[in-house]
Amino acid sequence: MQITTVGLDLAKNVFQVHGVNRHGKVELRKQLKRDQVAAFFANLPACMVGMEACSSAHHWARKLQAMGHTVRLMAPQFVKPYVKSNKNDAADAEAICEAVARPSMRFVPIKNIEQQSVLSLHRVRQGFVKARTAQANQIRGLLGEYGLIVPQGIAYIAQRVPDLIEDATLELPGSFRLLIDRLIEHLKLLHRQVEEIEVQIKAWHRASDASRRLEKVPGIGPLTATAVVASVGDAKNFDNGRQFAAWLGVVPRQHSSGGKPNLLGMSKRGDAYLRTMLIHGARSVIYRATQRADAESWLVKLTTRRNKNIAAVALANKTARTIWALLAHDREFRADYAPA
Repeated sequence: MQITTVGLDLAKNVFQVHGVNRHGKVELRKQLKRDQVAAFFANLPACMVGMEACSSAHHWARKLQAMGHTVRLMAPQFVKPYVKSNKNDAADAEAICEAVARPSMRFVPIKNIEQQSVLSLHRVRQGFVKARTAQANQIRGLLGEYGLIVPQGIAYIAQRVPDLIEDATLELPGSFRLLIDRLIEHLKLLHRQVEEIEVQIKAWHRASDASRRLEKVPGIGPLTATAVVASVGDAKNFDNGRQFAAWLGVVPRQHSSGGKPNLLGMSKRGDAYLRTMLIHGARSVIYRATQRADAESWLVKLTTRRNKNIAAVALANKTARTIWALLAHDREFRADYAPA
C-alpha cells in the first residue's frame, strides 16, 4: 500500500519517521540518521509530509518540496494534543502524522532563504542591543558603587563617563579607571555592530517594494517593515486582517462561557519581536498625535478615555490590519482613505 502521509520528527542527529496509507493504517515506522534523511525521502513516492515548526524545519521543508513532496509545518502546541502516551520520538512522529491530516489544522508558511537571512539579521541585531543595554547598566552600577551616579539613558554613558574617569579629583583607583575605559570601548564596539547590521537591513528594505510600501504607514520604519515582510511572506495565507492581528497577538484573549463574552488583555501569541516593534511604533504615533491635539482624531479620543498603554495596543491592532490589506491586495498606503 502506498504511503500518503508522513510525520517527521526533527532532531539534531536522530530523526523519526511515521507513515500511514490513505486508510490511516500504519505502513512505516523508521529511525533515520541525519545523513540518511535526504536519500530516504528522495526514494519515497510523493506524499504529504508534516513537521513541527522548530529549528531547521524551514530548511527541510524547502529540501523536501524540491523532491516533489507536499510539506506542512505546524506550531508545536497544535501537535501536542495528539500525543497519545509518554513523550518519545516515535510518539511525536505519530502525533505529527495525525495532526497534519486534520482538515482544520493551521499551518505555518514556509520561509525562503532570503526571508531567513533578513530575520537572522534582526535576531543578531536584537542580541547586540540587549548586550549593549546590559553593558551600559553594568558601567552605571560599577560607578554607583563609588558614589558616581549617571542618569538613565544609554546616551549619558558616552557623554559623562569619559569625563568622570579622567577627573583627577575623584578618588578612583587607577585599575578601576582602566576597567571602566575597557568597558566603554566594548560598549562602543557593540554600538558599531548594531549600526552595521542596521545598514544591511536598510539596504534590503530599499530593494523590497513591499517593505517600502509598509514604511509609509505611521509608526512603521525600515526595521519594522523588513521584519514584517520577511516573517509574513505571502499575506494571503491569512483570510483577513483580524486573523493577521490575532497571529501577532494584539487581539484580546477570550474566557467566555454560557453565551457570555468575557474579553481579557491581549493574547500575546505569535512573534513577540514583531508585536513589540508595532507597539513601540504605536507609542510614537500617539506621542505625535497628542502634541497636535486634534480633538476630532480617533486616536486622540481614544487616549482621552483609555490608558495610553491600551491605546498603543489598539493602534498596533489597527496597524496590523492595515499591513495585511496593503500586502494582500498589493496597495499603496493612503492617509485619507475611507472605507466605502
